Amino acid sequence: MSRFSFRFYYISLAILLIISLIISTRVGAVNISYEQIFTFFSHKLGFSYDPDPNSIQQALFFQIRLPRVILCAFVGAALSVSGALMQALFRNPIVEPGLVGTSSGAALGAAFVFVMGKTIAGPFADAIGPFMLPFFAFVGGFAATILVYRLSSVFGKTNVNTMLLAGIAVNALASGGTGFFSYIARDPQARSITFWNLGTLSGADWHAVELVGISTTAGILICLRYSKSLNALLLGETEAGYLGVNSEKLKMKVILINTFIVAMATSIVGVIGFIGLIVPHLLRMMKSSDNRFLIIASALLGAILLNLADMVSRILVAPSEFPIGIITAFVGAPVFLFILIRNSRRQQQGGFYA
Repeated sequence: MSRFSFRFYYISLAILLIISLIISTRVGAVNISYEQIFTFFSHKLGFSYDPDPNSIQQALFFQIRLPRVILCAFVGAALSVSGALMQALFRNPIVEPGLVGTSSGAALGAAFVFVMGKTIAGPFADAIGPFMLPFFAFVGGFAATILVYRLSSVFGKTNVNTMLLAGIAVNALASGGTGFFSYIARDPQARSITFWNLGTLSGADWHAVELVGISTTAGILICLRYSKSLNALLLGETEAGYLGVNSEKLKMKVILINTFIVAMATSIVGVIGFIGLIVPHLLRMMKSSDNRFLIIASALLGAILLNLADMVSRILVAPSEFPIGIITAFVGAPVFLFILIRNSRRQQQGGFYA
């Protein structure tokens, strides 16, 4: 299938993303009109010399609303691309970072930092403090994913049923560790762990946008280099080997990249489930299972859907904020069950039929 045939989807999704970003910057506890947004940008770019175009709302727009919307787009892209990678790697459409331990492992690493971070960092807390959460989230997510992968390929071939059972066990183990840290934590630490596990974008700022934006963009660009190898892997490990693909090296590289982008996003916004499951599956039904298409399209569609979920979280109980992880779970769980039933009914077809 030619790249040209994908351009319509890329352009359409890009336009929808821009529209969703513009709408998302308007809604919240304080509604901002399109005219105000235009005025704010004109003043910021120096086209307007009005000394005070509603300075409070302008500060809210540039320091809170805009970084939140952009961060949400990057996180949605990261989680969706991660889901596409994991589904290609395990050759099954019901895999996503939450099911194979990546998210729960990252949550365990984050809980460890919330409770023990200052003790570990000691006098270097100010210097290394900002890097501890992403680092331990990455270590936890990577360790959990590797453990699930090893358990699901005990006999040299990935078994989906074993993978799901191993994912349940590793998720339970990681959740138990997170629960332990919540138990021994002081009240502020326990609240941080609780809200982090529910998923929230309330702490968005330009530093977070820079961190997640760089990691997500770099991860997507690197993954595109392996898209053809992932396509070959869909045929099976033996067949991919005939085409010159080293399956073990490819798996390790993809798991490493996947864990990196998920851990960086998760360390900032917490656990947000099911985006990585829904988006690649929708794109396969819409167009193709070609990973060259899925990686780019998943980034765009994931950014759109998570922005829509974030808008709902800000509107639902305004002026308070509803945890975005709960919204994605309510929507994603029924979709997951539908995919699981559909997958079971088509087992006899063989191959990666999503």
